[in-house]
Amino acid sequence: MSLSRHAAAAFLAALSMAGAGCASVAKPPVQQVLPQAAVAALTPPKLIVTIVVDQFSANLFNQYRSRYSGGLRRLADQGLVSINGYQTHGLTETCPGHSTILTGMHPVETGIPANDWIDAKTGKEVYCLAAPQNHLAHGRDDTDNGPVGPDQLRVTTLGDWLKAVSPDSKVMAVSGKDRGAINLAGHQGQAFWFTDGFGLTTYVEPGQTAQDRLAPVAAFNTQFKAWAAATPVAWDYQNEDCRALAGDWTIRGQTFHSVLPPAGLKFDTSPLLDEQTLKAAEYLLDSQKLGQGATTDMLGVSLSATDRIGHMYGTQGPEMCEQMHRLDAAMGVFLDKLAQVPGGALVVLTADHGGSDFVERLHEHGYPQAHRADMDAIKTINAALKARFDLDADPLQSGGSGWMVADAEHRSLPDPLRTQVAEAAVEMLRALPDVAFAETRDRQLTEPLPDSRQPEMMTVRERMRLSTVAERSPDIQFAWTQNTTAGGRVGATLAGHGTPWEYDRRVPIIFWWPGAHGEERFLPIRTVDIAPTLAHVVGVPTPVVEGRCMDLNGFAVSSCPTK
Repeated sequence: MSLSRHAAAAFLAALSMAGAGCASVAKPPVQQVLPQAAVAALTPPKLIVTIVVDQFSANLFNQYRSRYSGGLRRLADQGLVSINGYQTHGLTETCPGHSTILTGMHPVETGIPANDWIDAKTGKEVYCLAAPQNHLAHGRDDTDNGPVGPDQLRVTTLGDWLKAVSPDSKVMAVSGKDRGAINLAGHQGQAFWFTDGFGLTTYVEPGQTAQDRLAPVAAFNTQFKAWAAATPVAWDYQNEDCRALAGDWTIRGQTFHSVLPPAGLKFDTSPLLDEQTLKAAEYLLDSQKLGQGATTDMLGVSLSATDRIGHMYGTQGPEMCEQMHRLDAAMGVFLDKLAQVPGGALVVLTADHGGSDFVERLHEHGYPQAHRADMDAIKTINAALKARFDLDADPLQSGGSGWMVADAEHRSLPDPLRTQVAEAAVEMLRALPDVAFAETRDRQLTEPLPDSRQPEMMTVRERMRLSTVAERSPDIQFAWTQNTTAGGRVGATLAGHGTPWEYDRRVPIIFWWPGAHGEERFLPIRTVDIAPTLAHVVGVPTPVVEGRCMDLNGFAVSSCPTK
């Protein structure tokens, strides 16, 4: 079941009364003698800023690290940098990845295994944050992903823990995607995201009005609409190192011209999306006076353009190159703004997942194994299963980043037939050269949850276990071999992610605050470690979480409790 608003409220009330629930809870400061200046520097910040760059792999960060000159350079040089950050689960998509960052929990516990899944009873697709009882504030429930909200998220977030002990704290998030904003805002915060032709929208729960829900961003939307009307969408070369990456590629019989401006240029598949998202974050910072009150506030910023550009154009062309430079510049302006927060700001930057380039370019750049999978093999398996079990329709149907075993109406086959077909299908899938992993959901659920404290050492099976959720995961969990992908076409998705491989799991995790001194940490940490770390810094008790507190180079008065 999803965590209802009433259940979340009851949990948070209990948390505020009961205090700490796990080893990562903040404890009273240790007795130590510190200079007065050091004590002032260690005062908990009044603003926590969580920046998530969608599809920002550790590989991409490393590739451009020496070329950054703005905000990303400042983070890299002055921040506490963990280049071996990990999303520990196997199905590395936007919604589950975001769900780990401020909950301290894996997707198996957050209840978000994928961006969407199939309702086995109805055969209908369910969006990861679907909330049919709500409405969209801009008045078009048939746009975006339909009515959404945090109800599908089965656990609470750092913002929820903060609100439980500090009701006056403000918790806000902004993104190019609803799933980016809502996962960072949690159950108690305010989430805003861009929608076509309107500006920032949000969800409206029963009993609420769109006007009230949009009030914090109403003036920004007026400014944004004026900007959009006066500013044509443009995207051209600003850096010669990017121009040199242009070229033509043949993808499934079509020619893809990797140049700027790209064909089909739109606001939400260009650097403009992140630039405006950061302007929206600056607007919220000023208009809501975040970090200027008596309590600690939170601001989540999920930047979606890197992901959309990576999908549509790949990661190794002029498009991503210019995106990296422009994101770096825009981030510099934003960090300048954060440095002026009177009560001090602590920033963490990470990613919901990594990504890779489209396989045709990878093939030419020294990876001959990179290719698109032969989907005819799946047709052959379906034909064999139909004949063996006397079925009327192909039983293997794509859904939720795996395979459902279903009838012609996409509804789950009845047991024991479903189980028999799934087990037979797994054996056939494992025999395909392009398949690295195939297992039934039911078998995965019988296995204990793995210890993920050494994420780089986890087996593929263990990674996939952390992505397996009863009733929401597909009947068959599945992964192609490395550098193998399915589908793709020019003008749509050329490259993707969602695999258990390192290029999709490894992400940067960087902590920064004004006046910080650079430190490099090479030992792996996980995105689930972020929430308990931040909770410790601001002195907020946590429920039991999978992540562990990380010492931030003396940022907090007391060291993290051991776990």
